[in-house]
Amino acid sequence: MRSVIIVHHSFDLSWPWAADHFLALWQAQGPVEFIRQGDGSATPASALISDPATVQRLVVLGGSVTLDCAKAFTGLREAVLEIWRDATERDAIFAQLTGRGVRLYRQPSEGFWGQSVSEFGLALTLCGLRRIPQTHHQIITDQAPWDYRPAGGVGRPGQRGYQYGDDSRFTNGTLEGKRVRIVGAGNIASRYASFATALGADVAAWDPFATEPSFHRAGSRREWHLDRLVQDAEIFAPMVPLTDKTRGLVTAAHIDALPRGCLVVLVTRAGICDVPAIRRRVLADELALAADVFDVEPLPLNDPLLGRHNVVHTPHNAGRTRQANQRWAEMLVEQFLP
Repeated sequence: MRSVIIVHHSFDLSWPWAADHFLALWQAQGPVEFIRQGDGSATPASALISDPATVQRLVVLGGSVTLDCAKAFTGLREAVLEIWRDATERDAIFAQLTGRGVRLYRQPSEGFWGQSVSEFGLALTLCGLRRIPQTHHQIITDQAPWDYRPAGGVGRPGQRGYQYGDDSRFTNGTLEGKRVRIVGAGNIASRYASFATALGADVAAWDPFATEPSFHRAGSRREWHLDRLVQDAEIFAPMVPLTDKTRGLVTAAHIDALPRGCLVVLVTRAGICDVPAIRRRVLADELALAADVFDVEPLPLNDPLLGRHNVVHTPHNAGRTRQANQRWAEMLVEQFLP
């Protein structure tokens, strides 16, 4: 069987570990021809391969596939064509191939980065509870954080004390025992819920589209009303994909209903929430925020959220781990016939 992989540099820009992992997986099955197109190359796939009619398995990642290419691969049986072209032209190419019985495999939009994003969400949660990034940064230039004595050196209940440096105005301390409230019960949200459950949190989730097993697997209680979910949240984590239906799903009214001191965790897309409402309450010291995604990216250097005592921030890098890249490739390889 003749197998060919063509990778364009534009694909490597988005998924720098995926193509080589795909190659390794196929090489375990037999010989593979691997072509990596250099910067600026737009040569059609069929022109990069000698005798394209003999290719039976083809993977094109980001490269150029034309209608003439599709006609040239007369012996093709299975293919992945991650091509970024005009939708009408792409549909015509796919129709040409499927009309000849070629199996075309597509990458689902979820699955490959679920573990990476959910683990990152857990890390942000723990950092938000314990102010880990803030204290890490402060002790580089200042020894004041090492002094745990309260003002005047007199111990007072519920205030700063020896080795107690958490901010008691906001949800803090252990994840164990915290009321974690999650919007979503899908690939990312259910994993995050299972982590929080394993650490002893009281987890409830709202997702009108999820089936009952999604909640059971994560160890979370199903909440049937979003309005009720936000009422007692100590940690609030909206974790659904951004679509036309989910944009603005968490309204300003929901944000305003969150209890004072609640920690908001954002790791999927900020647009699912009314971000101005989050900003307003965070800047008023009513909520804490641990976020990898924002309404404006990159954040301007003068953004008032940056560097605040009640904000943990990272530059939208939760999902693109090496493992997510590899899982992306694995989920495609799994679709090919043995």
